[in-house]
Amino acid sequence: MPVRFRHPRHARATPALQAGVHPKVVVDRLDHSSVKMTLVTFSHAMAVREKVTTQRVAALVFAA
Repeated sequence: MPVRFRHPRHARATPALQAGVHPKVVVDRLDHSSVKMTLVTFSHAMAVREKVTTQRVAALVFAA
């Protein structure tokens, strides 16, 4: 499979977003024009982050 130019960008952005790096930091590293563009392009990474966030909030709410 040929390596496309965007693959290194995905290899940097996806783990960063999944690790909770602020999207603005990722935007700056990728030189995207907007946070929206980055979040739409890497929405698959944000879905994983959303699940973790939901679990953490639920643990706080139901811990009492």
